[in-house]
Amino acid sequence: MKVRITDVFLRDGLQDEDVVVSTADKLAIAEALVAAGVDRIEAGSFVNPKKVPQMGDAPEVFAGLPGAGGITYTALALNGRGIQRAVDAGVRHISVVTSASQAHSSANAGQSIEDALASLGEEVARHPQAEFVAGISTAFTCPFEGDIDPAYLLRVVRAFKAMGISNIGLADTLGTTPTDRLMASLDYVRAAEPDLTYYLHLHNAHGQALATVSAAVDVGITNFDAALGGFGGCPFAPGAHGNIATEELVRHLHAGGHETGIDEQRLAEAVSLARSIVAASPAVPAIQPAAG
Repeated sequence: MKVRITDVFLRDGLQDEDVVVSTADKLAIAEALVAAGVDRIEAGSFVNPKKVPQMGDAPEVFAGLPGAGGITYTALALNGRGIQRAVDAGVRHISVVTSASQAHSSANAGQSIEDALASLGEEVARHPQAEFVAGISTAFTCPFEGDIDPAYLLRVVRAFKAMGISNIGLADTLGTTPTDRLMASLDYVRAAEPDLTYYLHLHNAHGQALATVSAAVDVGITNFDAALGGFGGCPFAPGAHGNIATEELVRHLHAGGHETGIDEQRLAEAVSLARSIVAASPAVPAIQPAAG
């Protein structure tokens, strides 16, 4: 089976690090990913740079990405303003995100789920030239609310479907959801909306993420997010662990007889480069108090 991996190091991997990686270094990592055969890369997010300064150079990153054919670069946006900034920067593939948890939505996006969906829906409708996918944070477990009712998750899925979005990602933001419970929620949503395409965004707190991948592939899920070196997390989800590592996911899939199109040796070189760049990058500047 062919399995497609989206590497999210440049967005999710860096947003939780206490360093600011330069635009030039981000572009070098993007080139290394492309050289390894990764053909879908989440290269940044258009969010408030005061809250997430690691993403402050998103327009410059997207302007400088390698133009190799067949590569899809995506950007994340949490609200209408973020979508507009992404479109203004020339981004064609935009991932819009909301939470399945009201408490996480308030912490992450500063608004309720309903308000976030309304804002996103209006902006998606305004930009028919863009290709949108949707991501749902805390789809299974929330650090504030605990287990997420699959029926509530389904309501969010259907809200995105009503916007005309058919590719929807479900995120185990904390990385703590047991495989059996995650699969039960996934099965519930897929049974109710079987015509949508689903992908999984897995963090890896207890080492169960690869078992979840295997279970998901067995039922036909063929798209996954991962991050070089297992970097990442969510600054607004206390206790969130790093993403499933791209290199571990590729190795696991290859061992299971699946195809990814990714070269493990070149990927290892990309991991080494990413780690060295993060280690050498300057710390996030402290926010200075206003004068007077």
